[in-house]
Amino acid sequence: MSQSGTQSRSERENNPMVAPVLLIEDEPAVMALVRAVLEGRGYAVVPCESGVEALRLLEKADFRGVISDMRTPGGVDGAQVYAWTAAHRPELARRLVFITGDMANEETAATLRRTGAPCVEKPFRVHDFIAVVEQTMGKAV
Repeated sequence: MSQSGTQSRSERENNPMVAPVLLIEDEPAVMALVRAVLEGRGYAVVPCESGVEALRLLEKADFRGVISDMRTPGGVDGAQVYAWTAAHRPELARRLVFITGDMANEETAATLRRTGAPCVEKPFRVHDFIAVVEQTMGKAV
């Protein structure tokens, strides 16, 4: 640990459970709720509003896990974030949770079948959401 009390990248790489959760959500109210719930449970959160921004962050930073809306603006959706993560950060792809209000959409259903990633349907109960997050990423320390 550095003198400032923060962990170095190499320390985070050795223990991904201390890294923040990347939250990809374009709806401000949902972003605020999910962030507050996660932080209230002890998770550090890095929020972003688009898949494009998420890919930039994923290229340069370490994350405990990823929570991604299925539909995001900017030309990169949740399925594409998952595909990039599976190709470039496969250990992180196992710690990705989708959130969506579009479960009836065939493209969404196909993505969920193909990836096997857990998905929480909006609107969701906080207890159900946290249960999926903890099962996928572990409990916050």
